[in-house]
Amino acid sequence: MAHFAKSPVPRFSAEVHQNPYLPEGGREVHAVVTVTATGGGTTGGRPVPASGGRPDAGVVIVVDCSGSMDHPPAKMRGAREATAAALDAVRDGVGFAVVAGTHRAVEVYPGGGKLAVAGADTRARAVEALRALRTGGGTAIGSWLRLTGQLLSRAKGIRHALLLTDGRNEHESPQELRAALDACHGFTCDARGVGTDWEVKEVGAIASALLGTADIVADPAALTADFTRMMEAAMAKGVADVGLRLWTPLGAETVFVRQVAPTVADLTGRRRESGPRSGDYPTGSWGDESRDYHLCVRVPAAGIGQEMLAARVSLIISGSDGDPAGPPPRPLPQALVRAVWTDDVSAFTAVNPQVAHYTGQAELAQAIQQGIDARKSGDTGNAMAKLGRAVQLAGSSGNDETAKLLAKVVDVVDAATGTVRLKTTVAEADEMTLETRSVKTVRVKK
Repeated sequence: MAHFAKSPVPRFSAEVHQNPYLPEGGREVHAVVTVTATGGGTTGGRPVPASGGRPDAGVVIVVDCSGSMDHPPAKMRGAREATAAALDAVRDGVGFAVVAGTHRAVEVYPGGGKLAVAGADTRARAVEALRALRTGGGTAIGSWLRLTGQLLSRAKGIRHALLLTDGRNEHESPQELRAALDACHGFTCDARGVGTDWEVKEVGAIASALLGTADIVADPAALTADFTRMMEAAMAKGVADVGLRLWTPLGAETVFVRQVAPTVADLTGRRRESGPRSGDYPTGSWGDESRDYHLCVRVPAAGIGQEMLAARVSLIISGSDGDPAGPPPRPLPQALVRAVWTDDVSAFTAVNPQVAHYTGQAELAQAIQQGIDARKSGDTGNAMAKLGRAVQLAGSSGNDETAKLLAKVVDVVDAATGTVRLKTTVAEADEMTLETRSVKTVRVKK
């Protein structure tokens, strides 16, 4: 059987946006680093001879088959149809598997702890196997993820999972799920909640820990389109395990590192030391795309006229491709963050537009989360204050999609001042959609 060429490795570039000027004694340096990858993506299906025994990419689709997936039956029916559509989007030559999740994880196809190699015949067999899916039992997502990790360890390069659930993780403790997430590494997971009986923070935490996306699919009829988009995006990735490496000089310390576009994700706690005064932050797999990262470094205080390199940002591609005996990580282009001390008030008080924008977008996500939590707890005053601030930030930053979602939860009296009233009746799906998508950001207006 012919395999198909894996996507070419994209070319990376990094650009720093910052105001380097600090007042005398100033210490905190902020910068937004825009990382862009070009020249990756799919290869158009050019066949090449099979190589080794491990496919050059692997995907696993995890389908919740707990008893609640049959209430209503449209959920399980939609899950089968969506999984079949996603399998149709898997490129020939990619390793794949389907897992059914209840209070335990079961291999639906191909079985035997292996990945099938995608082709017309294996895809047809996998779709046939979906007919045997039956609902029943509970929900233990940690066990699903552990099996997924074991299966994907049999692939090289891009390793990706799609996970669908309709309920809360009731057959595992939060500690067991956290332990499973900590044990899972080397693959990305996009998580979806179907219906409205699942927990937004739980699904969001799974996607965040595994560097994927989270979203709600309130109507099971929309699952097929969503699964197809997710699988097409996974197939467009060209390189796995890209790290953001941050070097800081003696006496400096990293305050935080956050992804701020296309979504907000705090990477600070994921640092892995990579050398003297150097740490790596995982960013997952890449295709043709651009992402922004906001970093803050605290440097030693200095006097007027002094200048220093506050940080050096570089990108690292793991060269092992999942093989511990493989070559070391490969460095990519660097970007420099500077600190310059001045007594020019107009210089050190100016705020870089990108830094200001993404500071606001991070605050927007936080305000939505806090506002929804306050609303759920009955704290009306705090809910109006937080969601009002969110309306104000969404409007001023041009985040129109978030503004539309907010308008389904609050009545906007004055967007410019953030004056709102809580709606007396809010559809559960609307509130969950706002909460799930609160981390989505927009870029700086040109």
